[in-house]
Parts: sequence; structure tokens; C-alpha cells
Amino acid sequence: MNILISLIVILWVGTLIYKKYKAQAVLLLGGMILMTTAILLGYDSPLAAKAQTGSFFFDMYEYIRSVFSSRAAKLGLNIMAVAGFARYMDHIGASRALVNLTIKPLLALKSPYVVLSACWALGMVIGLAINSASGLAMLLMVTMYPILIALGVSKLSATAAIATTLCLDWSPSDTGTIFAAELAGIDPVTYWHSYQVPVALCVFPVVAILHYLTQKYMDKRDGHIVQPQVAGTVNTDNVDQSKIEDKAPAIYAILPIIPLALILSFSDLWITTIKMNIIVAMFVGTSIGMVFQWIRTRSGKAALADLQIFFDGMGYQMANVISLIVAGETFAKGLMVIGAIDALIQGSQTSGFGGVGITLVMISIIAISSVVMGSGNAPFFAFANLVPNIAAQTGVATVVMILPMHFIASAARAISPITAVIVVASGMAGISPFDLVKRTAIPMIGACITLVVANFVLFY
Repeated sequence: MNILISLIVILWVGTLIYKKYKAQAVLLLGGMILMTTAILLGYDSPLAAKAQTGSFFFDMYEYIRSVFSSRAAKLGLNIMAVAGFARYMDHIGASRALVNLTIKPLLALKSPYVVLSACWALGMVIGLAINSASGLAMLLMVTMYPILIALGVSKLSATAAIATTLCLDWSPSDTGTIFAAELAGIDPVTYWHSYQVPVALCVFPVVAILHYLTQKYMDKRDGHIVQPQVAGTVNTDNVDQSKIEDKAPAIYAILPIIPLALILSFSDLWITTIKMNIIVAMFVGTSIGMVFQWIRTRSGKAALADLQIFFDGMGYQMANVISLIVAGETFAKGLMVIGAIDALIQGSQTSGFGGVGITLVMISIIAISSVVMGSGNAPFFAFANLVPNIAAQTGVATVVMILPMHFIASAARAISPITAVIVVASGMAGISPFDLVKRTAIPMIGACITLVVANFVLFY
């Protein structure tokens, strides 16, 4: 009965999110329905006996309050600081300066489809400093896109490479990375260099080759003729230049990578005498950016006023990402309280699935949900909280279970025609998002298969 009720609620929640209902509200409501049903059926309470309020109705809200308090003070502040820094870098034009600098070496390559694959790989590297998939795509659409079109590839091919440049959320300062590392009980930098990087390095050549083969074949199939143009004559009418900040000095390219350099330098990888955390790194990076702006604008008042951009970015993440994490935890708690997870574990153990089987089931659910919902964060945050408990009962290391769930959420996201990065990139190129995902599907399916196989081969 608990499995049946859970499936009905999961389908209902997935349907509402697919229909564009607010994910946070739907997940919270779904979690509260599961908790209420659990109490009525005689299952567990969401709170330990000492923390209960005396009313099961108030217990649900007390649980939400406690999660909000915990997440906002720890994980939430990390996420908000990262987002504030990213928004500030966009505002002063530093993100675009980084893209402009890194795109130049690609011009030395001859084959347009080799350049296309190299552009994708370069975008993945830039994604270490620019964590927003849609934000990175927007920047690359006004820098990389005209170059690819000028070299003769089709709009669909060029946009497919750009729209998948952050198909793995693999930066140590990424929201999902911070969250996954916390659940796994390890430092985000350790999670990045010891687990994410080895898997990502396996995915890189696979996706690069698949992009080369897929886009070249589909261009030929569609009758597209590779006709190199003079770069200055390429048509960029569909690219909304108003969405990109004015050109910043080339020296600004170093600003987005300062926090990453600080985090990696003052860690177990190099300097251990100085402690550095993500929040401090973002504050330092923002401060240095303000100094650069002060020199550039010769206006201390304007440079200091721009700090509000940082705070606005923090507030946006509290309203959107942190609330989504809390809503996801509430929904996951509902599944745990009603006994669905315990039933799943027991069923998989008796059926011979074991830890690997359950991991594959969770990965499949997240992959399908990412495509249907158009979001990688929503399903990942909803189910990731279940991992430590499941891992403990199945004997699988938490990090081995959560890493493919984390990566597959972002890879599968790029196959959805309703996800933000696909909508943004296709809109700027003037093409259909449904046509675009036909070009991203094969490389992203290859990424999904590779990351799952690599994870178990390397770490299980």
C-alpha cells in the first residue's frame, strides 16, 4: 500500500511540475501529503520523539522550519555566495572577457566539426568558473556561435555544441557539487578532484567524438553544405546583444577564476597551512572585482554601488535554489516516513538488486524526471537526500551512489526541449528547441552511459 500511494503521489507531482506548476510548492505539498498519509496509516512521524510538537499537523511545519534553518546557515550560504559572485562577474563583463580569451586558440583548427567539438570541450572547462548552463550558453552564443557559423557548420550543429557545454555540473563551487559533497560527508574540493574529475575525463572524449560524428552526419543528411564565410559577415541578427554586458578589458578574464584558484590552492592539493572555504573565496573574488571596477570607472561610488548585484544574486538563490532544496528534502522525507524507501530497499535486496541495482533505479528516475521536468536540480534535490540512508543499508559508499545521480541530472537535462539552456540557446539562434534536442540527444545519451559505467568501474 505504501508503495502504491508513493507512486501515485510521485506521478502527480511529476505531472504538475511538467505542466509548469511551481516545483517548490508542488514538492512541499507532495511531501506533506505523504507525511499525513503516513500518520493516518500508522507509520512513523517526520520528527524524532524529543522534537515533536504534540500535534502531527504542526510536526510537518516544524520539520520544514528545521530544514530551512539548517540549510540556510550552512549549505545555503555557500550556494548564495557562489551565485552572488557569478551575477557580479556577469554584471561587470568579466565572464564574457573569459570566454573571449579562451575562444581564440580554436581559430587555429582546420575542420569546422573539429572546432565544434573543441568548442564544446572548451565550454566545459569554462564551466568550472561559470556555473550557470544558460548563462554560459548565452555568453557563448555571442562569441563561439558566430565563429562556428563562419566556419560553415549549420545553426543546429553550432547551437547543439553550445547548449551542452555544461552537461556535467562539475565545478567545486557548483550548487549540486556542494550539496552532493555534504551528503557524502566529504569536502567539495575532494569530491571534485577525487571523484568528479576522473569521471568527467572519461565523458570528455566520448561526447566530443559523438558531437563530431552526430553534427557532421545530420548536417549532411539535412542537405547542409559547409561553406566557410568571412567571420565579420556572419549573420548574428538572432543573437540578442542587449542581454550581454559591454565589453570589458581583457584583464577581466582572470576575475571569474580567482575563487576557483583560491579554493584549489589552499587545500590538500597544495597549501595546507591556510584554510580556505567557498564563501571566503567568493567574498575575496568579489572584492578584487570591485577594485578592478573602481580603477576602470574611476568612480568609487559606482564601484561600491555594484556590490548590490552580489547581494541580489544571493537573494535570488535563497528564493529559488535553497527553497527547492528544502522542498525536495520535505518530499524525500515524506517518502521515507511512509516507508516507501524501506520497502524499495527490502524489495531490491530480496530480488538480488543490491546497492548497484538501487543506484541504477535512482539514476533512471532522475534521468527521466530531468527530461520530463526540464530541470536537473528538481529531481536531484528531491531524491539526493535519500542516498545516505539507502547507502548505509545497502553497503554502497554514499559518494558512489550520489555521483552518477548528480551528473546524470545535468546530462539528461540537455535532452529536454523545455529546459532553460535549450530554450535560451535555441531562441538566440532562431531555431526550434525540439529540433535542437534531436541534435543533443545522441551526445548526451552517450554522456549518461559513460558516466554511469565510469563511476562503477573507477569507484565501486
